Amino acid sequence: MSELSVNHLLGIKYLKEEDIQLIFETADHFKEVINRPIKKVPSLRDITIANLFFENSTRTKLSFELAEKRLSADVINFSSSQSSVKKGETLIDTVNNILSMKVDMVVMRHPNPGAGVFLSKHVKASIINAGDGAHEHPTQALLDSYSIREKLGTVKGKKVVIVGDILHSRVALSNIFALQLQGAQVMVCGPKTLIPKYIDKLGVKVETNLRKALNWCDVANMLRVQNERMDISYFPSTREYTQQFGVNRELLDSLNKDITIMHPGPINRGVEITSDVADSKQAIILNQVENGVAIRMSVIYLLASKIKQ
Repeated sequence: MSELSVNHLLGIKYLKEEDIQLIFETADHFKEVINRPIKKVPSLRDITIANLFFENSTRTKLSFELAEKRLSADVINFSSSQSSVKKGETLIDTVNNILSMKVDMVVMRHPNPGAGVFLSKHVKASIINAGDGAHEHPTQALLDSYSIREKLGTVKGKKVVIVGDILHSRVALSNIFALQLQGAQVMVCGPKTLIPKYIDKLGVKVETNLRKALNWCDVANMLRVQNERMDISYFPSTREYTQQFGVNRELLDSLNKDITIMHPGPINRGVEITSDVADSKQAIILNQVENGVAIRMSVIYLLASKIKQ
């Protein structure tokens, strides 16, 4: 397969397994590029990309911007806090104004689920979803799977547990779709109040005992508790959450095997994961960040090649 089956990256649920393999193979090439002394390729010199972030972001925004610049694209950045959105402008008006400046591709993070899908039906540009509310975050799931593939050789047949705030997490949902598409077994683990009611319909295992979950898995993906999305209290205290669902060195050492630790960031050190775990050899957290640039280069390049046609 030499091209993607989609014209936008709106969510993992719209991809086929072949799409994911093509993205990974292309990312392998770009990973080699970003480790050269000159880290740039002229692939997208004639493409203009707008980064529209209607929600706060550090890692994702920097990662996309770096990926775009490594591909030699022209980049414009938009952040809603300093924009006409504050004056009451609608999403479509904002984007159409930006597209009238002849933009080819839009990378968008938005607090409302489905914002990317909505946009893709109303504008001509290619859309990449950089996170839509608590719905999906496809490039994060791709870089997570890519990092597992790099560390363990393959994703197929591996056991992955996603620990923490599953209810509010777009990372969890995209990861479940991506891992299952590649033939991994998926479990979620966290307080019952933070595990969505419908989760069993997605074909994942549910476990509320962290030690059992860690003994089962090859990889543990630790999510932070998303306090900014919580309108009520879902557990008694942060201290109690940490006692039941936090991973520390002592717990890892007591397991009968070595497991790989992942975290999409930002890390709340001392809550879901302690510093001696986050900075240990078992953690591939910084590899995930490096792979994020290669994966985003790959996605942008593959979608841009469809625009050029």
